[in-house]
Amino acid sequence: MSAAMPMLSIKGLSKTYASGQVALKPVDLDVRRGEILALLGPNGAGKTTLISIVCGLVNPGKGRVAVDGHDILAGYRETRARIGLVPQELHTDMFETVLDTVRFSRGLFGLAPNPDHLRQVLESLSLWDKRDSRIMALSGGMKRRLLIAKALAHEPSLLFLDEPTAGVDVELRRDMWRLIRRLRDDGMTIVLTTHYIEEAEEMADRVGVIHKGELLLVEETAALMQRLGRRTLSVHLTEPLAQVPAELADWSLELDESGTVLSLSFSPADEPGGVPRLLRQLNQLGLGFTDLNTSQSSLEEIFVELVRERS
Repeated sequence: MSAAMPMLSIKGLSKTYASGQVALKPVDLDVRRGEILALLGPNGAGKTTLISIVCGLVNPGKGRVAVDGHDILAGYRETRARIGLVPQELHTDMFETVLDTVRFSRGLFGLAPNPDHLRQVLESLSLWDKRDSRIMALSGGMKRRLLIAKALAHEPSLLFLDEPTAGVDVELRRDMWRLIRRLRDDGMTIVLTTHYIEEAEEMADRVGVIHKGELLLVEETAALMQRLGRRTLSVHLTEPLAQVPAELADWSLELDESGTVLSLSFSPADEPGGVPRLLRQLNQLGLGFTDLNTSQSSLEEIFVELVRERS
């Protein structure tokens, strides 16, 4: 397949259940080869429905989905063989050993045994030393890694991770992030769903924001922060003010309760010279300051703003 062809192409995909519940409004989405795309949204937003359709677990409504150029309905076997799915929960026999359950997962796709590949997968996930351990004896973190090993057993090229770090501690979450980035560096295309803003901001090449079944946007993570992320300039004054001087009315400034910090919220699209002009005006008014600092809005604040705009 051409490198220019997206690994996953979704056109006009929608899903309405028999009850009348609209789970997905028409979605158009292309996922590039070798990227990490994060689908960001609250519980019930439609993230799991979307990946369940692509993975063949839920029947699509209208629209078309292709994986590596193959239609998911007309070429079900071809597309399913290219997909690895890491669900939120581990559903397997707890008395099985690690190696047996990974071997079984590969066999489900009718593939010939490949001990070298399974060893490589387990070693990359730091599970080889546990290959003969029963699943019930594994720690929570190792069970998470085993889910990924099972998904990689049949050598897929597209990996879905549904809330990969839900309910795990911060240290394990960061371990999982490093692991997922390493898979991407090895050429894997990854789509992950999450409601952790930090997860999307930390790992994803692009972020898709989904809310109430609607894909609001898909953008490069850095570009999204640049376009929608607001900055706040805080000016720490040497002397307190009772109120914002009238001469500063051109700027929408806020004064804190102590009267010693002036704050200006602005976006990259605002007048480029606005901040220097403000500082010159402060100097002309004889208002000294001891410190200046800026902070950028987080992806969480951007998400809240986007949802507010669409509500």
